[in-house]
Order: sequence, then C-alpha cells, then structure tokens
Amino acid sequence: MAVDATQPYDDQNVFAKILRGEIPCRRVHEDEWTLAFHDINPQAPNHVLVIPKGAYVSWDDFSAKASDAEIAGFVRAVGQVARAAGLVAPGYRLLANTGPNSHQEVPHLHVHILAGRPLGPMLAAMP
Repeated sequence: MAVDATQPYDDQNVFAKILRGEIPCRRVHEDEWTLAFHDINPQAPNHVLVIPKGAYVSWDDFSAKASDAEIAGFVRAVGQVARAAGLVAPGYRLLANTGPNSHQEVPHLHVHILAGRPLGPMLAAMP
C-alpha cells in the first residue's frame, strides 16, 4: 500500500521498529544521524537502505523539518555507504520515493542505494 507523505509520522512503521531494535536488520553503517542496512527484498545485487534516525515521513518532511546537522549527516552517510561498498566507480542509483504516486511503502524517509549490475533507464518510456 502506498503512503500519503503528508500524514503525520507513524511510530509503528517497520523502520521505526528497526531503529528501536524491535526488528533485526543487517546493518552496514550507523552513526549519530543515520542507520543503513540491507533491503530484505533486494531489487539489485547491492541494495542498501539509508534512513535518518529522526521521525520523518518523506524527503519533503525531512528537508522542511530536520536540522542542518541531520541533513548534512544523512547526505554524508549515503556517500559513505556507497564508497565503503565500492560502488562509486561502477556506478549506483539513489532512489527516494515520496507519496502514493511514487509508491512509497514505508512512512519513514529512506534512500535506496541500488548497484551491482546495469540498471537500465530510470523510468519506462511514456505511452
């Protein structure tokens, strides 16, 4: 089910539960502002999710409400995860869905890092 990114934060979402340690994850990075872990349903050979530790529904919510330190820490963490995995030279894709038209499924901001094979065009051609 797609998420309405304008709704208030739901602290029972799966990523909030992961942050609280109620659900396990395969961590690849953690710092003051972020947690990164392997996606349980990978869409590419390398598929890592990076989430802020703060309660933000979407990129829009995060960019409007997060502190400068949170924003900088989150953006830096995405780069650190990609570099540590050796993804910079072959290339990788970043994807952040916001709202129902993008098919956002979890109401907690998350960036997908996808890599490990040629990913093709970003969107199918318009009809």
